[in-house]
Amino acid sequence: MLRLRQYKEADAKKIAQWVQDKDVFQKWGGDLFGEYPIDSETIADMYKNKNGLCEEPDNFYPWVAFDDENGVVGSFIMRYLNGDTKILRFGWVVIDSTIRGKGYGTEMLRLGMKYAFEILSVDKITIGVFENNDRAHACYKKVGFHDVSVTEKEPVNVIEMEILKEEYQA
Repeated sequence: MLRLRQYKEADAKKIAQWVQDKDVFQKWGGDLFGEYPIDSETIADMYKNKNGLCEEPDNFYPWVAFDDENGVVGSFIMRYLNGDTKILRFGWVVIDSTIRGKGYGTEMLRLGMKYAFEILSVDKITIGVFENNDRAHACYKKVGFHDVSVTEKEPVNVIEMEILKEEYQA
């Protein structure tokens, strides 16, 4: 059974292991960091922990998904878009590289959506996916996101996707 909890600093090392495949890393955000590989210290710095839990400013909430058998299996970030508490942005979705393709990403997104719509009462969730990342794009569509636009970006364009609360409830 998959569950979510807040990211803890101890998770950084495991997350760094998942992004050691350079091809995978480049598909989901290597251009944002300008170097490879990204290490656990960089991840921990990004999340700026206090007492082991993330307390970043600007509504930046990293979470991890875990189950009883495998421990931590994935990580993602939620943040309010432009400070608007009715629009949430998902980003930095990464799954344990040894179990990709087994539905963990889909379930993790569903749990995140449930939390966002039912607990935080947001009206919309947005997400961006690099156009060369077909598997992630298919995963987001599977849970209900739909394409809304394409942002031109080097080296790969970003497909902007969203899901509205009404669509989630249906």
